[in-house]
Amino acid sequence: MKITVLTENTISKNIEKSLAEKLKAEHGLSLFIETENHKILFDMGQTNLFLENAKNLNINLKEVDFAVLSHGHYDHGGLPSSENDFLGITAFLNINKTSPIFINENAFSDNYNASKKYIGLDKKLLKNPDFIQRAIFVGEEKEIVPNIKLNACNKNEKIVPINTDGLCQLKNGVFVPEDFSHEHYLLMEENNKKILISGCSHKGILNIVNWFKPDILIGGFHLKSLDTENQSDIKILQNLGETLSSYKTTFYTCHCTGESQFAKLKSILKEKVFYIGTGDTLDL
Repeated sequence: MKITVLTENTISKNIEKSLAEKLKAEHGLSLFIETENHKILFDMGQTNLFLENAKNLNINLKEVDFAVLSHGHYDHGGLPSSENDFLGITAFLNINKTSPIFINENAFSDNYNASKKYIGLDKKLLKNPDFIQRAIFVGEEKEIVPNIKLNACNKNEKIVPINTDGLCQLKNGVFVPEDFSHEHYLLMEENNKKILISGCSHKGILNIVNWFKPDILIGGFHLKSLDTENQSDIKILQNLGETLSSYKTTFYTCHCTGESQFAKLKSILKEKVFYIGTGDTLDL
């Protein structure tokens, strides 16, 4: 299996300078996954940057067999845009004319950040005939093809409570804490390995790794709000790292984890955790 980072908050420090200069980063995530039998696009960032980067990485997104949206936030599915803008999901629909898009049935919930700014998906997609025709809305779980499935885990018992970081939903005119029921996880099994892809791990990275116990886990850990100068937050990161180290899992993290937060985890997990940026390729 080969996974290439099309869009992430940073440019990889592991690639040649000539390539790094061609790529651009944004607050968002998009991964191109090549299994033995399928080509998959996982998330599409917030703009059309994933398309530009794919060209510079010699990746043809017209060949994608199916796409997966991890959850209903704009930095994974595209900013709300004008009719003539092609961002996120709309940009992908415009370049790939056949691929279905697997999306959680709750992905179009009214999602807001702590400042009550809308951070959800572009609702105009629900009036886009092409999207409606190709979108496959998924409930609690869905086997896409053999050995590749989606799981929302909404009914799973949590070993730690969800930290919403102030993220909320508007329900019946009232702001309530997010439950992240619109988030699901892509589980793939190949060459006797369980590989899990998580967009932001809003339901708690400790919950997620406990539910799946994968050999490899790739994605954001949603730790960016933790202050690495604050002793209380440092203790949280310390405990998190120590718990993660008890699993036989190798972690590749990015996006909403945060670079200084990653550095703290790295000091604990050593060669069990790595940071991936735009342009990085993993051969698993």
